[in-house]
Amino acid sequence: MTDVTETGRVSAGQGLVDKPLFAVTGGFILIFCAYALIDIEGLSALVDWGFGVSAQYFGLYWQVLLLATFLIGILICFLPGSRTIMGKLATPEFTTFQWGSMIMCTLLAGGGVFWAAGEPIAHYLSTPPLFGDLSADPQARADAALAQSFLHWGFLAWAILGSLTTVMLMHYHYDKGLPLAPRTLLYPVFGDRALNGPIGLIADASCIIAVVAGTVGPIGFLGLQMSYGLNALFGIPDTFATQAVVILALAGVYTVSAITGLSKGIQLLSKLNILLAFALLAFMLVAGPTLSIFEGFFGGFGTYLSNFFSLTMYRGDSGLFGAPGWLGWWTVFFWGWFLGYGPLMAIFIARVSRGRSIRSIIIMLSIIAPIVTNFWFTIIGGSGIAFEQMTPGVISGPFEGFNLPAGLLAITQAMPLGFLLSMLFLILTMIFVATTSDSMSFVIATAMSNDAPSTALRAFWGLAMGVMALILISTGSGGIGKLQSFIVVTAVPVSLVLLPSIWDALRITLALGRK
Repeated sequence: MTDVTETGRVSAGQGLVDKPLFAVTGGFILIFCAYALIDIEGLSALVDWGFGVSAQYFGLYWQVLLLATFLIGILICFLPGSRTIMGKLATPEFTTFQWGSMIMCTLLAGGGVFWAAGEPIAHYLSTPPLFGDLSADPQARADAALAQSFLHWGFLAWAILGSLTTVMLMHYHYDKGLPLAPRTLLYPVFGDRALNGPIGLIADASCIIAVVAGTVGPIGFLGLQMSYGLNALFGIPDTFATQAVVILALAGVYTVSAITGLSKGIQLLSKLNILLAFALLAFMLVAGPTLSIFEGFFGGFGTYLSNFFSLTMYRGDSGLFGAPGWLGWWTVFFWGWFLGYGPLMAIFIARVSRGRSIRSIIIMLSIIAPIVTNFWFTIIGGSGIAFEQMTPGVISGPFEGFNLPAGLLAITQAMPLGFLLSMLFLILTMIFVATTSDSMSFVIATAMSNDAPSTALRAFWGLAMGVMALILISTGSGGIGKLQSFIVVTAVPVSLVLLPSIWDALRITLALGRK
């Protein structure tokens, strides 16, 4: 027999499925894909309008929210309550390497390779407006380019993915028995109304749709980028058929991984991902422009820290609610992307961080992961800048028109063993996207059911995201691009779901310190 609860959840093997939530999120996917197939230009216009409104009226709020999240997280680390072990386990469920691998890989898939290659060279070729005209000083241009990239993939980006929200979810779920779902983040404001009723449904649906948009985008882009790379390296036709084969293969890998769960597929794929990534980066560090990489990292990081608040709160000519311009297409876009991932990423971190202290979770997310990411960007993107300085046009030529895969291949092929390195980086990118996709399939199913989502539900979301990517790329790269922009629109309600963490994580830590 099927059991039905007050919230509309029905039994599905291991867990319960929230039928209204499943209908809302599944219905959105169908409508978005159908609209893309029928009228891609109309969809583009609608998304562009939503993007502009979101960036204009919420950009400043997001900048303040990310900065406050980072600073409050650092403050919490100095409180006695931050030593509290969370998750009702005396020892961690995963080793530090396994734990760190799963966390690092889940975010980096969206930009760990192609953006690491593309963003620094983009800022080098066109200096961010905060720094003014640096055309006469190539080293200052390089430092400014890396500093701007460090902002977008550094302390604030990582902090919003769970430094405070993980504390809340672990406390309310493991200590209080509340659902491991985005709606729980609204419990301090709305109480039981957040758990049972339309408020919770809207919160969960917004967060799941944002993550679907943020995950399907990289899946689709991977198909486009892998197809480009296979054509450039092996002469395989860059067609929809090639893109479809790549996406179907990817969907098969990450769906199997999601089905096998955290302790098997997801953990093993993350471990493989990290080992291959570090092997490739170690080779680039030794065989590439080693001195320039270290000079770039320390110079860029020094520029980042010395301009930290100026970079974080830069508004340019936007004022409070002016047209965002450069800010909207760079910083606000990234903030919207990371905000969209925030609640479900926190669910994932809460699930893999049992047995760890509040302090260790915050330090991993807000300090260690950002610095590792910034060094990662320096090895790949900093090498690109160094090659461009040595031979103008060697990177900027292929990169022209913001061609991210061409920029990556230009960098790897400028290295010794360039062909092999390029091929391995394409494989690495595929594993990165698979790691994020399996993790997000797992947490979407978790948010939609309970702490033990059914195999069928995990498989459904894994396959659904692959099919959605296929449908959208069949309309051309514009469909995937608009879905990527759409995450900025979904970040508006998601950023409101994240707001209570600003005070409640601090309150929880203070209360735990008094026990």
